[in-house]
Amino acid sequence: MGLNSAQKEVERGILLTTVDKMSHWAQKSSVWPATFGLACCAIEMMSVTSSRYDLARFGSEAFRASPRQADLMIVAGRVSQKMAPVLRTIWEQMPEPKWVISMGACASSGGVFDNYAIIQGVDHVVPVDVYVPGCPPSPEALMFGILKLREKIQMGLPPKYQEVAMARGGAS
Repeated sequence: MGLNSAQKEVERGILLTTVDKMSHWAQKSSVWPATFGLACCAIEMMSVTSSRYDLARFGSEAFRASPRQADLMIVAGRVSQKMAPVLRTIWEQMPEPKWVISMGACASSGGVFDNYAIIQGVDHVVPVDVYVPGCPPSPEALMFGILKLREKIQMGLPPKYQEVAMARGGAS
């Protein structure tokens, strides 16, 4: 049949890879989001765990109530000045490596709330890895954002906070 040697090894049940590739595969296959909904986008975020969208097939259905058990923060909705320090504290409590998805126009840029009470982009509070546009974005858009994050993890790209630290010349 003309199988190459790699295909023959796989058929025998032998898989060759590097530790880094295996580690990245494991990380991307079990990204657990923190429960953190702030406004109307949170309804769309909650719906991705339903049977219609089935986020479980990507290993991310387990929303965690404790930041110490989560490695992904999905900021879904507008962030007020009063909520910003709370959001930062929760992000700091998450174990490393950790990622952030900004979901919706309000989280990404303040949306229609151009006033003193609303942060004009959550990236002023925590570093953002993936932006999901929309008002509110659909569950499919959030799933696309999670898939983009999984691609970044699989490629071995560091989370945004580590990129910023490396650019400044400091430790991660």
